[in-house]
Amino acid sequence: MTDPYRITDAPVAAPRKPGDLLRPLLWLALFVSAAANMVLSTAAVNPWVSSAFGLVAALCAVALIVHHRRGRRAGEVDQRSRPS
Repeated sequence: MTDPYRITDAPVAAPRKPGDLLRPLLWLALFVSAAANMVLSTAAVNPWVSSAFGLVAALCAVALIVHHRRGRRAGEVDQRSRPS
């Protein structure tokens, strides 16, 4: 709710970046593939199947790290370009 006595306008929400949905999807894929890897590695299933889920989990972890590092680096550049 906005304050009717405030002179300034309410701040506008920042537009969402196109990659904002990527991080939650990567986390979801990481948890699902890690759980599937644990279940299938304890069950008497073909080891290639559990290894495939383990590979997907490892790739999701690497993608999350890369996504975090790139976002952090972009934030540092934005802070440097601002005048003091």
